[in-house]
Amino acid sequence: MLVTSHNLFLHCNTKLKKNKDLCYNLLYKIFLKRIIIERIGRIILERYTEDGNFIIEKQKDFILSQTLECGQCFHFVKLDEEDYLISAKSRILHIAQKENRTIFYNTDEQTFDKVWKHYFDLERDYGKIKSILIEKDDRLATAIEAMSGVRILNQEFFETLISFIISQNQQIVRIKQIVAAISSRYGRKGEGIDYFPGATEILAAGEQGMKDCKAGFRAKYIIDACEKYVAGELDEKKLLAADYNEAVEILKSVKGIGSKVANCIALFSLDKRNAFPVDVWIKRIMEAMYFHKETPVTEIEKFGKEKYGELSGYAQQYLFYYGKTLNIGK
Repeated sequence: MLVTSHNLFLHCNTKLKKNKDLCYNLLYKIFLKRIIIERIGRIILERYTEDGNFIIEKQKDFILSQTLECGQCFHFVKLDEEDYLISAKSRILHIAQKENRTIFYNTDEQTFDKVWKHYFDLERDYGKIKSILIEKDDRLATAIEAMSGVRILNQEFFETLISFIISQNQQIVRIKQIVAAISSRYGRKGEGIDYFPGATEILAAGEQGMKDCKAGFRAKYIIDACEKYVAGELDEKKLLAADYNEAVEILKSVKGIGSKVANCIALFSLDKRNAFPVDVWIKRIMEAMYFHKETPVTEIEKFGKEKYGELSGYAQQYLFYYGKTLNIGK
C-alpha cells in the first residue's frame, strides 16, 4: 500500500494526534524530498529517486550479500561489500546497500516497480514467514536469525534452467565462471557483465561450444534442455500454472535433471515455494538436526516438504546458507 500525502495528513489529524511530529516529518519528506511511504504487510519503508538512482530505505529482511551469494543465482559480479552488478531480466543492474539504504543505480521508479521489486521479492513480508517457520519448529530460529537477510529471487526460467544443469557436482565459484563464459561467448555484451544468451544462440554454439566454456559432461544436457525449450516442451507459462509435482516431473524429462536440480529450478524461477531441494549441505544439516544418522536424500526431501509445508523453500534457504557458512556436518 502506498501512503500519499492526503491520506497521511488525515491520519495525522485523527488517530495520531499524540505523534504529530512523526507525521509532519513524513509529510515533509513526501512534499520536499518526493519520498513515497510504502507499507508491505507490517513493514513500512521509504522509497524515492535521487540523482537518477532509485532508493528504498528501512527495507527489513533483505541483505544483498546473503540473497545473491546463497547459491540461488550465479550471474553477478561483486564490486565491493554489499555492492554488485547483476545481469537479470534482460537488464544489467548496479545495486548496493549502504546502512539502511538499498540503491538501484540508474533506475527509475517505473523500472523498479515493473522489474526489480518482483525480482527481489520485495512485495513479500518475510517477517511473517520467519515467525510461521519458527512456530513450526523453533530449531530453525538460529538459522533464520543468522541468515535473516535472505530473500528468494524470482528469476528468469530459461537462465535458471541452464544454470542449475551446470551446477551439478560444481562449486558456486565454478558455476559462476561457466555462466560468465557462456554469456561472454554467446550473449550480448554489457558494461561490466554480459547478458545470458537465449536457447537459439546456445543451440548454434552446439555441444562443443558448451564444452569450450568448461561445461564438461553437462554440455549434452544443456543442448537437450535447449532443444526441448525451443520445441515448446518446457513452456514457462504452463510450468508456472502447473502444480509443484507436475512441474518437477516435466523438468525431470530433461536429460541430466534429477530431483535436486528440478526442485531448484521450480523454487527459484517457477514460484514453487513448497519445493525443498536437497544437496550435500542440506543433507548434512538435516541429518545433524533431525536424523542423527546417514539418511537417503529421498527421505530427507519428503521429511522437509512435510515438516515445512508451503514454506519449505524458505526453510531450505535459511538452512542451506546457515549450514554452508558454518560447515555443519562436514
